[in-house]
Amino acid sequence: MTIRVVLVDDQALMRTAFRVIFDETEDIEVVGEAPDGATAVEVVRRTQPDVVLMDVRMPGTDGIEATRRIRAMSGAASVSRILILTTFDLDEYVYAALRAGANGFLLKDALAADLMAAVRTVAAGEAVTAPSVTRRLIAHFVRRPQHSADRLAVLTAREREVLTLIAQGRSNAEIADELHVSGSTVSTHIGRILAKLDLRDQVHAVILGYECGLVD
Repeated sequence: MTIRVVLVDDQALMRTAFRVIFDETEDIEVVGEAPDGATAVEVVRRTQPDVVLMDVRMPGTDGIEATRRIRAMSGAASVSRILILTTFDLDEYVYAALRAGANGFLLKDALAADLMAAVRTVAAGEAVTAPSVTRRLIAHFVRRPQHSADRLAVLTAREREVLTLIAQGRSNAEIADELHVSGSTVSTHIGRILAKLDLRDQVHAVILGYECGLVD
């Protein structure tokens, strides 16, 4: 299956660089580009890509508002996976973009192999984060709990334990090792956690963990 991608960045050089990288793959195709958020919304509406690589800091409509508008769309375009691009791992806009509905974030200086892997991962329905960076990001911007810990009452003791480990930045494999269970069991727990808490993916589970005070 070919993964259809839209590139959104106000710097033409960055878009060209990303396009060159993807042109070297057999399973990723660039179907559109946009220099700003407003144009991005229209390009996404027209092309209905699988993944949108979205810069956050752009003139006019920024990546946060563009993400919010794409999420508000109806049809296939609204379920496009949005991967936020940032130049700094504590960019204040990244947190807002995740809250607006993005599926993860990637640093612009990531290796080409990491970029391609990230696109494939989000296209498969998973979230992309660098766990250590995610912890710093959320710890920096979530100063105090914004949700009551009572929201977690719907979780079983094991699910709460898994959520804690997710919020600490552990990978599925690390969680499996920590709890001495199989990877499929961890995936099952995560699926139930996301369903019970009405969360889009593990990125948002990390955010909720911090906001509820589950992780200090």
